[in-house]
Amino acid sequence: MADPTPHDSGSTDSGAVGKPGAAESDPRRAALIASLQQRFAAAEARGDAEAKQALFREAVYLNLPPQLWQGGEGDSAG
Repeated sequence: MADPTPHDSGSTDSGAVGKPGAAESDPRRAALIASLQQRFAAAEARGDAEAKQALFREAVYLNLPPQLWQGGEGDSAG
């Protein structure tokens, strides 16, 4: 009864996903986010919907929600 919190609660990884500050503490994650931001901006400038869709799939695979790499504005119009 020393520790009432279960060790296998899954809160270690899932807690950092939605926090924008989480990328600052993890250089790899910050680099991934920066890469997604740069490539998304380039695809948007070209009007390349296929490239943007591929970036969304990549972000889902990497467990990086769009709010982290789109700056909150994103491509809400579709």
